[in-house]
Amino acid sequence: MTALPGETPGTDDAPAEDAPAAPAPRGGADGPSPDGLTAGPDAAEAQEAAAGGAAGADAVDVVAEAASASSEEPPEAVEESAKTEKPSEAANSSVASADGSAAEETSETSANGSESAEASADGSESTEASADASETAEGSADAAPAAELSEAQAELAAQRELRERIEKRKAEKAAPISAGGGLSGTAADLLAAVRAVESGEKAGTAFFARTAPAPTPAPASPRPATAQPPRPAVPEVPAPQAASPEALEAVRAVLAQGGAPEALARPAVDALGEQAAELLRTDPWHLLAVSGVRPEQADGFARALLGSECGPDDGRRTAALVGRLLEQAALRGHTALDAAAVRTALAGHAVRDPDAAVLNAVEEGVALLFGEGGDAEPDETDAEDGEPDEDGVREADPTADADAAPVRMFLGLDRYALAEESLADGLARLVNTCEKTADWTEAAAGAPSPSAAELIRTAASAGLVVHSGGEAARAEPAALIAAARGLGLRAVGAAHSEDGRRRLAAATGDPATAVTLAGLLSGAQGPGRDEDGALALDLLVVLDAPQLDVEGAAVLVEALADGARLVLSGDPGVLGSAGAGRVFADVLAARACPQVVSRTPDPGPIGELVSGIGIGELNQVDAPGKEVVIVPVRDAGEAVHRTVQLVADSVPRAFSIPAEETQVITVGHGGAAGTRALNEALKQRLNPGPGRFGGFDPGDRVVHVPAPGRAVPGVVRSADGEGLHLDCGGVPVVVPQERVESSVRHGWALSAHQAAGMRWPAAVVVLPGDAAQGLSRPWVYTAFGRGERHLSVVHGVDRALPHAVAEVPAQERTTRLRPLLEALLTPDAASSTG
Repeated sequence: MTALPGETPGTDDAPAEDAPAAPAPRGGADGPSPDGLTAGPDAAEAQEAAAGGAAGADAVDVVAEAASASSEEPPEAVEESAKTEKPSEAANSSVASADGSAAEETSETSANGSESAEASADGSESTEASADASETAEGSADAAPAAELSEAQAELAAQRELRERIEKRKAEKAAPISAGGGLSGTAADLLAAVRAVESGEKAGTAFFARTAPAPTPAPASPRPATAQPPRPAVPEVPAPQAASPEALEAVRAVLAQGGAPEALARPAVDALGEQAAELLRTDPWHLLAVSGVRPEQADGFARALLGSECGPDDGRRTAALVGRLLEQAALRGHTALDAAAVRTALAGHAVRDPDAAVLNAVEEGVALLFGEGGDAEPDETDAEDGEPDEDGVREADPTADADAAPVRMFLGLDRYALAEESLADGLARLVNTCEKTADWTEAAAGAPSPSAAELIRTAASAGLVVHSGGEAARAEPAALIAAARGLGLRAVGAAHSEDGRRRLAAATGDPATAVTLAGLLSGAQGPGRDEDGALALDLLVVLDAPQLDVEGAAVLVEALADGARLVLSGDPGVLGSAGAGRVFADVLAARACPQVVSRTPDPGPIGELVSGIGIGELNQVDAPGKEVVIVPVRDAGEAVHRTVQLVADSVPRAFSIPAEETQVITVGHGGAAGTRALNEALKQRLNPGPGRFGGFDPGDRVVHVPAPGRAVPGVVRSADGEGLHLDCGGVPVVVPQERVESSVRHGWALSAHQAAGMRWPAAVVVLPGDAAQGLSRPWVYTAFGRGERHLSVVHGVDRALPHAVAEVPAQERTTRLRPLLEALLTPDAASSTG
């Protein structure tokens, strides 16, 4: 293992001692440390492969040999083994602080200081908590109380209501632009932004040079991207409406009466709307919709307002708790929860009759009930024949087949149920309406690689295609886009970040072929919409598809016209989406369409290292150019010191990579070596200042979270009365003053979730000792794959790293998309290739 040149003992420039390189997993965890690691294999698509233990053990031995003797000594002054630092204090922050700004890290957050499960994926704990509050409000405040019903009628009514909603959504698809009305949250915000342009005072055609013809499966000629005048800029997410002084004053009065901090008034109005005071007065547990409020705090508030009228089994309390449980599950990626798990959680909140509480939540419209296995969709006659049992599930007919699969009951929020139904319908529509007789043989013959040729041939005969591969495999979707445009089709590729868009544009050689998903949906980028409101596209390739959440995917698919082709391309080994759902994995598992597996490996030591991690092996790799370096550390303080040394001195001197092009990645936001501590240390070294703009100074690297699940790196340029001015990859962004605290964080150090889908010339992955419990194979795979030319791993977790790579796979998410797709699509629609 080689060390960075030019470092001397006792200084920040001290070089690390040469030693055998240790393997570095790619992209799964928050990454290893920088100055002494060697690269390992890269596996683009082996997320579910079994892990091998021998290679991991070898890697640990290498790390032990390269252990550092002292935090003040350079990497070259090594001892025989690296000591694992003791776990630092947990990063869980308290919620509902007096100023109302503290973000919630739930009890499910581990004490290792890592992010709150996968909820931290959106890049901002404050933002995540705000998302949690707003979504909870949607689940509870908008749910009208149902009439008194018997238990059997209640279950039947819930199922009937779901069917009516699905049928309504199907009927809405016939209208030009009205589809998607059942969505909410981020998906509804994006769709609302589009409609703000298309259904304003001017007709939609006023923004285009000519009216687009109705979409056809294969138009004779392409539509030039330059044929349209620039469209007016559209905000990615509609700005929240300011709360009225009257509403704020009314909420303050209610909060004061209940003994809650008045600082919660504004968040309460943001979450519950102008009627927040009345909602809180009649149902104090609506306070759980506010960011950072815990159940015990809401209970105290309710007792102060209601006195002896409230109890642990109060229907208002149990309904709010069920909604909260489902919202928190959504932050971890689930679109539904097993009803048994919900009952167990309710019992933990002192609910004496969890079964009745679940049934009450369904009756109140807070949650929907779904069945899986057996006869999950009974007809109305069957539903009326029996009474529900104590679990709210109809008793089985004693004459039924004893071998029939048991029915598992799940609870889900309305918004995710509708999104999954809409997405499944939309994907089936693309599969069934595509022209399957297109001949792209000649275009495939000119492809730059066999895998690219296979992808082109497959896309010619399918409306939906899944393409999997690593970073090098991104050249194959680029070749497909170029081939389709050469055939006269309207084709573009969409990435999740501005960095991904630039990389795709470089691969295709044409900036007009690459857009961001947000820009495409808002109309700020791409070909715009046709006269029917659909995207004027014949082929859309979505890169980094594992980052698609179910609501965003539903909006995207609804926007595609009949006959259009959709290619989902990504690396199955990386971390999943920040939002709820696992669209890419569910489509893969359902065998819903042809699948093309790239045979193009990622090059170099980093690619080799990451490939091994993808199949559960932490291999030792050769890194003659110091592409991978491991820096052993003994505690969090040393980890922070070495990280600053690497970013500010070692990497710039050894590789001529400036500090602003080196990204630090760590496991969580809290802890002694989390993003907060690292950002503070890096700011002091790289851009010291008083933080006169709400804690920020010009030149600060930041991450902007315009919506939950989206992390946009940027640099602070200035600030004025309008807000904080950022440069986000060449795009000027102004963040209003009232949103700076909740949506902007320093960005020298990011979590792996925030870094997913982006790459930098150099990456420094920090693994302090208290991060061990937050490591998994997808985390390591994701973090280690963020560096293009160099990867440094600040290593303080000892054997926890190979253990995570070999034995800790991705956390499973409970979703309904896979069975929905399997029910909708015919077997011949999913013939696989590759």
